[in-house]
Amino acid sequence: MDLFDFNDNEERAKPLAERMRASTLKDFVGQSHLISEGSLLRRAIALDRLGSCIFWGPPGCGKTTLANIIAAQTNADFIKLNAVSSGVSDVKKAVEKARDNLRMFNKRTYLMLDECHRFNKTQSDSLLPAIEQGTILFIGSTTENPYASMTPAIVSRCRVFKFEALTTAEIRGALVRALADKRHGLGEYHAKVEDAALDHLAMTAGGDLRTAYNALELAVLTTPPGENGVISVTLADAEQSIQRKALSYNEDLYYDILSAFCKSLRGSDANAALYYAMRLIEGGCDPLLVIRRLIAHSAEDVGMADPQALVMAVSALTAFQNIGYPEGLLPLTEAIIYVCEAEKSNSVVMAMDAARADAKNNRDDDIPKYLRDSSYGSREMKEDSAKYKYPHNYGGYVEQQYLPDSLKDRVYYTPSGKGYEKTVREIRLRKGKKS
Repeated sequence: MDLFDFNDNEERAKPLAERMRASTLKDFVGQSHLISEGSLLRRAIALDRLGSCIFWGPPGCGKTTLANIIAAQTNADFIKLNAVSSGVSDVKKAVEKARDNLRMFNKRTYLMLDECHRFNKTQSDSLLPAIEQGTILFIGSTTENPYASMTPAIVSRCRVFKFEALTTAEIRGALVRALADKRHGLGEYHAKVEDAALDHLAMTAGGDLRTAYNALELAVLTTPPGENGVISVTLADAEQSIQRKALSYNEDLYYDILSAFCKSLRGSDANAALYYAMRLIEGGCDPLLVIRRLIAHSAEDVGMADPQALVMAVSALTAFQNIGYPEGLLPLTEAIIYVCEAEKSNSVVMAMDAARADAKNNRDDDIPKYLRDSSYGSREMKEDSAKYKYPHNYGGYVEQQYLPDSLKDRVYYTPSGKGYEKTVREIRLRKGKKS
C-alpha cells in the first residue's frame, strides 16, 4: 500500500455530502439568483474582486461550498475557522498570517468563519480592524439573520448574500448524480433507487442537501444487495433512512389541504381546521410546518383583536419542540381552536403592508430633529433634542410629531373595533389619536 492508497482511503471515509461537495461553479447546486451568468457575485469571483461578505441562509444550501469554490478559484490564501470553537487568539493568529502574506508575498487572505453569528462582541472587535484595513477578506457563513444576530460594525462592512433553501428538483438531481458518480458518489455500489424513494428524500429534506445526501448514503449502505448484486432501495428504506413517513397524497393535494387549513383558520371553523391539520400530519407532513402557518395566521387574521392568539401559537411551537410527537399535538390542537374561535381582524397585516410600501417607495429619512440621537452631537443638536416631549412627564402620552414631514399624516394601523381592538380604539380616542 502506497501513499495514494492512504489518500484514497481517507477520501472514502468522508461522508457522501463531503465527497460530493462541488469544487467549481459549474457543479454548484442551486442559488441561481446569486451565481447565474452575469450576476454580481459570479463576476466578482471570476475577476477575483470579491470583498468581505456574509453568506446567510438555511443549512445545507451551499454556503460553505461556495466559500470553498471562491478559495480555489482565487490566488488568495484561505483560512477556515468555526465561531463555536475558535476564540480571540485564533483570530489574532489568522490576522497575523494574513498580514505576513500581504507584506511578504503581496497575497490576500480569505478568512472563512462558519457560524459567524456565534461570535461575541469581543471576538468581533478583534476581527474588525483587519476587515477595515483590508488585511483579510472576511466570508461569514450563518443560518441566523446577521442584521439581528451579529455585531452591526461587522455587518456594515460586508455585503450580505441571502441564500435560499434548495428546491425539491435541485436536491433530486443532486441525488441522481451521486448515485451515478463512481469516484466521489455511490456509483460503485450499483444501487437502484425507486423514483418514489428519490422523490421522498428530496421532498422531506427540507431544502437541505446535506440531509438528503446523508439519508441516501445510509439507505444504500444498509440495504443488502440482491442475488444479481444490485442494491434496491425502496420507498420504505428511504422513509427509515430519513426518519420521515412518505406523504399519503400527491403534491397537488398537499397544497390543497394546506390551503384549506389556512382558510379554515381565517374562517373561524375549528372543526375543519383541526381535520385538515391532522390530515396533513397523519399524511406525513412535518407538524412544525402546520405550527408555522398557525403562528402566521394568528398575527395575520386575529392580530390585535386578540393578541393572546399569537402567544398561544408560539407556545404550541415551544411545547412541540420540547415534548415532541404525539404529546405535542395537544397544545397544537388547543392553539388551533383558540385561533379559530378568537375575534378576527386583519388590521396588523394591513398596517404592515402600508408601512412597508412607504418604507420602500417613500424613504424619507428627514427625522424630526428632537427625535434624533444627540449623544455625540453638537450644541445645536442637543438644543433640538431638548425639545423632545418625554411622554411620562405628561401622564404617559403627549401629542407630538414622530413621522417625517412627508409622512406625518399617514395612518397605518386602524383598530377594527372587534375584540381587544375595541379597547385599543377607546384608548386612542381618549388620546385624541386618528383611528
